[in-house]
Amino acid sequence: MSDKYPVIVWGTGVVGKLVIRELLDHPVFELAAVLVHDPAKDGVDVGTLVDSHPIGLAATTDIDAALGTEGTVAYFGPTAQYALENIDNMSRALRSGHNVVSTAMTPWVYPQVCPPEMLADINQACEDGQTSCFTTGIDPGFANDLFPMTLLGVGGRVDSVLVQELLDYQYYNGDFSTPMGLGAPMDQQAVLEIPEVLILAWGHTIPMIADAVGVKLDKIDTVYEKWATPIEIAYGAEPNTGTIAAGHCAAVRFEIRGWVGGKPKIIIEHVNRITNDTAPHWPRAQSVDNDAYRIEIKGSPNITQETVFRDERSGDGAIGGCLATGMRAINAIPAVIDAKPGFLTPLDLPLIAGQGTIRG
Repeated sequence: MSDKYPVIVWGTGVVGKLVIRELLDHPVFELAAVLVHDPAKDGVDVGTLVDSHPIGLAATTDIDAALGTEGTVAYFGPTAQYALENIDNMSRALRSGHNVVSTAMTPWVYPQVCPPEMLADINQACEDGQTSCFTTGIDPGFANDLFPMTLLGVGGRVDSVLVQELLDYQYYNGDFSTPMGLGAPMDQQAVLEIPEVLILAWGHTIPMIADAVGVKLDKIDTVYEKWATPIEIAYGAEPNTGTIAAGHCAAVRFEIRGWVGGKPKIIIEHVNRITNDTAPHWPRAQSVDNDAYRIEIKGSPNITQETVFRDERSGDGAIGGCLATGMRAINAIPAVIDAKPGFLTPLDLPLIAGQGTIRG
């Protein structure tokens, strides 16, 4: 092994594959092992797995073998819907002496407000292995914790902060039907329509921001709206194509609102569409047709920031955002290694500039 930071990538879904491509020739990080769940991927060269050149490293389903190598585990497993599986896997890694950076368990972006039973196994594993666990993402994640908290630090007075995700999911290959209701009949309740689930899964950056600025929340509540398409919509690209039937949900808008002094003052809003033609009356990005993360702070001064991600190959915003999601976790590895054992949040880490991102 060289003097680079070794990384064990666990999970080769959308985010995992994008990250692996970046690590193939990275000057600071290198792949030590790649763990896969699908037996069909077992033994496949990692380069081939991500549609690149062979690199002489085979993906494996053997957890013990992968954890027998040195490195930080970058866990890109399934969502918090599979919490028990994620907790078991990450506990195993932490207990074996591996620090973990992850995008899987979105409630852990701020574990301080999680139910204790969701934290017990990880806390014990960190103690046993003297290791650390950092969970991030884009939203929940840096787009609604690091971005707004940085801007809040330049204000004299803040009356409200609105953080928006404005995305077209036209080419996104992840599951958006069950959690969000996109593509489903209008009367079928999506998982995230349940307020307690939405707050647990996507709302923990609100108390993080409140704690960071030293304000007490009155309550957190939610708003959830769906938009039915009047015509059939085709979406995706070969080989992952699909259609949404007329009368079914083709866009969702929801808010998670943190109330202070009887008013909603810390607000996370999502507008997620299938094609840009849907829900024309709902908010859109200002600098592009769509696909942006937007922060609007009202106060002294008023501040607006709009951030756009684009995939280098396709130009797609969702894919660009997925890569940024994974690389935020990877770039945090040196700071996580230097941090105290246990759960970590952005409030525990220094500024992470991204070692090796600018190359000669």
